[in-house]
Amino acid sequence: MIGTEFGTFMFVLAVAYLLGSIPTAVLVCHFMGINDPRQQGSGNPGATNVLRIGNRQAAVLTLFGDLVKGALTVAIARWFDLNLLLQACCGLAALGGHICSLFLRFRGGKGVATMLGVCLLLNHLLGLIQCSIWLCLLVIRKISSLAAIGMAMLSPVICWLLEPELIIPVGMMSLIIIATHHQNIRNLLDGRESRL
Repeated sequence: MIGTEFGTFMFVLAVAYLLGSIPTAVLVCHFMGINDPRQQGSGNPGATNVLRIGNRQAAVLTLFGDLVKGALTVAIARWFDLNLLLQACCGLAALGGHICSLFLRFRGGKGVATMLGVCLLLNHLLGLIQCSIWLCLLVIRKISSLAAIGMAMLSPVICWLLEPELIIPVGMMSLIIIATHHQNIRNLLDGRESRL
């Protein structure tokens, strides 16, 4: 990959990071007249915390916005005719932007919805299975972090079965998601993690 193709990849990578950096939860709460989610609940600017502070509609909009961010980055990479692996790298950049947002002084959410949006575009079946695992765990256990961690842990296995080419980027996304939930893992082990 040289010359123009490399330049295109770097451009799309930067766009992906900037798209991922858009703080959906903060913007949704601002426009709906809700206090900044970073100042309430867990302090995390994500759909779960927006739901916890009492607004289901805002939580749904946040979840949808974060999904779209991830999917859009892959769609843009595809539009620029980047191959599947490079599309996944752009998805990783979007995930990085969500977690270390340029617009929130390099702080952000935990990236679950953004990862799901990325994977839904990379491989529809992979993304649908991930969403199903996340939703089933959430319904059964009512613990958002457990659903996210379970989905992340199973994602590389599902990817290996469906799209082996993506095992490294999807595995990296999974590790990042688990890392962003380090405190939740401690709480789960201590039996202190809150339920929805």
